[in-house]
Amino acid sequence: MNSPESRRSASLSVGRVRAAVDALPAYKPGKTAEQAENEQSISAAVKLTSNENPYPPPSVVVEAAARACRTSNLYCDHSATELRETLAQRLGLAADQVTVGAGSAALLYQLAKALVDPGDEVISPWISFEAYPIAVRLMAGALVRVPLDGDHAFDLEAVAEAVTPRTKLVLLANPNNPTGTALPCSALASLVEEIPGDVIVLIDEAYREFADPVLGDPVADLLPRFDNVAVARTFSKAYGLAGLRVGYMMAHRRVVAATDKCAVPFSVSGAAQAAALAALSDDAAEELDGQVAAIKAERSRLASNLAADGWDIPEPQGNFVWLALGERSSEVCLGLERRGVVVRPFPGAGIRVTVGAPAQNDRFLAALSEVAAPDSLR
Repeated sequence: MNSPESRRSASLSVGRVRAAVDALPAYKPGKTAEQAENEQSISAAVKLTSNENPYPPPSVVVEAAARACRTSNLYCDHSATELRETLAQRLGLAADQVTVGAGSAALLYQLAKALVDPGDEVISPWISFEAYPIAVRLMAGALVRVPLDGDHAFDLEAVAEAVTPRTKLVLLANPNNPTGTALPCSALASLVEEIPGDVIVLIDEAYREFADPVLGDPVADLLPRFDNVAVARTFSKAYGLAGLRVGYMMAHRRVVAATDKCAVPFSVSGAAQAAALAALSDDAAEELDGQVAAIKAERSRLASNLAADGWDIPEPQGNFVWLALGERSSEVCLGLERRGVVVRPFPGAGIRVTVGAPAQNDRFLAALSEVAAPDSLR
């Protein structure tokens, strides 16, 4: 007899969770300074784990978000119409070619929901953004990982060769997270030319503002040429709105419409929309440009110091640096943490270190000199 009582006693779980969800790894955010302090019994730790902007948003942005909170008893604009239109105007696109989501990661999940059926393949160079396999496997798809080349960059020829009739989506984080490498639009265009037009190529530009402008702009350089290219960006990094969750994606209007259908209603709050609009205003531009310039200058200083100490790191194009430590990664990460410097480990591969304020970066350099030496100096 298959009574409710027998079904309850036959299983220790609550509910019948989908197999695809049961098998998912949980996304692990960067450890906070407070967590490290509690675990290591230390104080005054610095967090360099999550590629955050170390500087607060301009006051005009904070004030805009605060004003919007006064009407938080009312639903916000589900479509973020004004923000879409403003972004479209700045980018030279039609409004229906732009969508807005709760961070570029949310748009990734929406795009996967829109495109990926069980058994479909999604291709990504690897190692890359840790949310990619979660978004794909949530839809019971298969992430095909294409190894990076010897310079920790994308092997685009291998990516093209990995495409099969089951491929629905190609994910390219450019600059790549966590290695910080980036490729020019000309190379990306050569790849897209080899990929069938019914396969969407998402260029994930979460760190675009920190990259060398000589690499080009895929919105201007690729979208007009290829209907199957989409470009995702975020307000979390350069604009300092990580805690408010606003991202945006540019694509063919059919791709935008499908992505919108998969959005959680009202997921981009009124405060987030107001803050993003203020961040795009002329009143915020000078301060935000100054912050990006300061972070890039610190990135150069950090990379120069690491090179002078004998470390061989990829040229960083994001707001972080990558140390390919292989099997030493977890050990070095723990040693840094015990000295109050919290970085992001990728076990067996390397550590990613956010470019912080100057004093934070000095803490990292000093701690690293105590914990580890480059392989050439060991």
